[in-house]
Amino acid sequence: MKILGVSAKTILDSRKEKTILISIKTDVGNFSASSPTGKSTGKHEAKTYKKSLEGDIKTIKDFSDYFSGEAIEKFDDLRRIEDIVDKHLGANSFFALESAVLKAIAKEQKKEVWQLINPKAKKLPRLVGNCIGGGKHSDSQKRKPDFQEFLLIPNSKSVKASFEINKKAKERVKEILQRTDKNFEGKQNDENAWISSLNEKEILEILKKLNLPLGLDVASSSFYKRKNYQYKNPLLKRTSDEQFDYLSNLIKNFNLLYIEDGFDEEGFESFAKLLKKFPDSLIVGDDLTVTNYKKLGKAIQMKSVNALIVKPNQIGSLLEVKKVCKLAKENNIKIIFSHRSGETEENILADLAFGFGADFFKCGIEGDVREGKIKRLIEIEKDLK
Repeated sequence: MKILGVSAKTILDSRKEKTILISIKTDVGNFSASSPTGKSTGKHEAKTYKKSLEGDIKTIKDFSDYFSGEAIEKFDDLRRIEDIVDKHLGANSFFALESAVLKAIAKEQKKEVWQLINPKAKKLPRLVGNCIGGGKHSDSQKRKPDFQEFLLIPNSKSVKASFEINKKAKERVKEILQRTDKNFEGKQNDENAWISSLNEKEILEILKKLNLPLGLDVASSSFYKRKNYQYKNPLLKRTSDEQFDYLSNLIKNFNLLYIEDGFDEEGFESFAKLLKKFPDSLIVGDDLTVTNYKKLGKAIQMKSVNALIVKPNQIGSLLEVKKVCKLAKENNIKIIFSHRSGETEENILADLAFGFGADFFKCGIEGDVREGKIKRLIEIEKDLK
């Protein structure tokens, strides 16, 4: 497959904010891919754009001719793309460009994108769905849970069955919230999760009635200031030790399977302490590890996590994503491929998750741009039979 030209433009994500769509012209046809954008971002994430979205679009235009003549036949040939644009583009642009290239290779070879990563892939990831939201994803709400996501994690071997379980559970939660949360208006946040004025304990009391494995994305860096976790619902401060005790009680009292970013993004020791106490729960790094090989290496060395979030546009390079996934597997770290709060109709995330052997797929429960990714995973499941 040869690239004959590259172009880029802005589109709007699910939050109606600008993001990038990149199109490539090849000898096989025309292909495009877009990048999501995150709102709750770790400070160690790669820069979204080199200087600006408009700057990256101009760079793509300026570099268009540089790609001509490049023969790209397999996943690792993405190195040729990166050698051309390295240090000239931000992570969102990298991700969109390389995704479009993978689509073109797959089309030429009459393969699915995931087959370019691992043609022998068989394991389907388990769904992780955001049911009730707080934190930065629910900015429109004055009183809200301090934690960012309250997650449902069905233990079904079928992606399709898990999808249906989560949708029915979310509807049941709506009915309970209508009775128990006097401020509930049936509204949804950036990730199509219910917006509630209840605090995290009150929400977990509701969710435990579902008899499903539960998880939390605490996103604690978003309320960690001046060496304290500063809660607003109710108003109080917790030191790192107090945060540890609080999370420990939640894990025990609600039998939590999954705790993401329970401590701030520099809190490797606190993560390790929690993992040591709860080795059978998933102690997940996101802001801590930001899909970064070196950060994951530090987390492994310090025994801080047994699971990590992989968001391809946190790092941009899909070759780096491959390195991160390989390192995780070598150290028995569970891999969770995740959407972002500002999503697009792009569904390549499902192929990447399956191809790289993800253990979990975190992509909301409802909403067109999120359901599209889950439905792509269901397509892959169907094709395997």
